[in-house]
Amino acid sequence: MPIYRKLLAPAAAMLLAAATSPAVHAEEYPSRPVRIVIPFAPGGSNDIVGRLIGEELTKRLGQPFIVDNRGGAGGTIGTEVVAKSRPDGYTLLLISTPHTANSTLYKKLPYDPAKDFAPVARLATAPLLISVYPGLPVKTLSELIAHAKANPGKLNYVSSGVGSSQHLVSELFEIRAGISMTHVPYKGAGAALTDVAAGHAQVSVGTVLQALPHVKANRLRPLAVSGAKRQAVLPDVPTVEEAGLSGYDGDNWWGVLAPAGTPQPIVDKLSKAIGDILAEPDMRRRLEAESASVAYLAPEPFGKFLAGETTKWAELIKRLGIQAD
Repeated sequence: MPIYRKLLAPAAAMLLAAATSPAVHAEEYPSRPVRIVIPFAPGGSNDIVGRLIGEELTKRLGQPFIVDNRGGAGGTIGTEVVAKSRPDGYTLLLISTPHTANSTLYKKLPYDPAKDFAPVARLATAPLLISVYPGLPVKTLSELIAHAKANPGKLNYVSSGVGSSQHLVSELFEIRAGISMTHVPYKGAGAALTDVAAGHAQVSVGTVLQALPHVKANRLRPLAVSGAKRQAVLPDVPTVEEAGLSGYDGDNWWGVLAPAGTPQPIVDKLSKAIGDILAEPDMRRRLEAESASVAYLAPEPFGKFLAGETTKWAELIKRLGIQAD
């Protein structure tokens, strides 16, 4: 080999290694549009939160973050898409409570919820609202619990389907309150709430965002909200704790995952950008308008949170013998 080639070869190898290192890729990332898969239909809370974050990431990182709704099968269809995508940071997944329940709800999933994803960030949490048909002779949460205990199995509660997050948080409420009601599953939260407002069912445990229009129109009577504080949109409605029921922790939440194997510098860059976005007063106000609160977690603590949620829902699902259709 000519002497100049011998001298240049090590330098070229060093340049190649540097150009292909994860740190270099992270500095360049993103250099093209990024897809955020939302494994539910447009219009729901997952869609609202995902679009808010995507819009702000577009501004902050200089490339379009495009929402791709892939609904169906309790969120498993869209989740599989991301699990099998290239781990390069250009396909992300917006998740919520169902992600940590599906591994127990479904006998077999086409992905591993823990091993096939890298935690990026938790975004926000949202309280639940326990509400009833206005014709039901109860005006407080304590009265609802007393009425249910006096009439076991006679009150109907609604959900958006067997194994849905609304189903699970309602079952958790029954256990914490020591009551027994009858589950009436629907194909969506909208139809479920409409039937409670019409008196065809009596109880709803769901997001404040979904119930609020019915509450404002006096079609639902709000009894209590979960979480540590009252909601600005419902200042006269007590928390579940204030209403006398302790230990009810069914709040909804949202987060972002990437496919497993995504370079850690890219994950960290995304997580920091999300954290900075959530720290902005305007984003806090926009989330609060959707009855949500900023609850940012970086990758490692978010991973621990997901493990705890998975254990919590697995214990409940196994105890009740729930199986998704």
